[in-house]
Amino acid sequence: MARHFRGTPIVLRFIEYMDVGATNGWRMDEVLPSAQVIERLREQFALQSIDPNYAGETAERWRYADGMGEIGVISSVTQAFCHDCNRARLSTEGKLFLCLFASAGHDLRALLRGHGGRTYSDEEIAAAIGLIWQRRDDRYSEQRSAQQPAREPGERRVEMHYIGG
Repeated sequence: MARHFRGTPIVLRFIEYMDVGATNGWRMDEVLPSAQVIERLREQFALQSIDPNYAGETAERWRYADGMGEIGVISSVTQAFCHDCNRARLSTEGKLFLCLFASAGHDLRALLRGHGGRTYSDEEIAAAIGLIWQRRDDRYSEQRSAQQPAREPGERRVEMHYIGG
């Protein structure tokens, strides 16, 4: 794939095999670490590291030394980036998920539609979402990497396809 897209405006991203829910049969021994992907690519191409475009960017960026394009790797398993995450997702039912691996979302539907006949201003909605964000403590990938229990036994997380992973 790297050879195919080299020299085109397409920026190829390689992402580690992720445990995206309870249905994909994920196992850590099936993960090809992104560091090994870069090693394999460097056997074929001269690569130079590139700084992130913005804070919280998930991909580690590399360019071909001859200027023929860019690739990236997303180390979602071997180098979790929870501490730098700046993403949230809104489900079709109006639940705000702060992590791809969350076991529950924050119900925004009542706030967005109004509750008990009360309509909330844009400022109130923004403040409520800001408070949810400030209180976030989702660190599933970092906890998993540190061999810490990331959730209670039997607690299920949302399937990534449900929230648009």
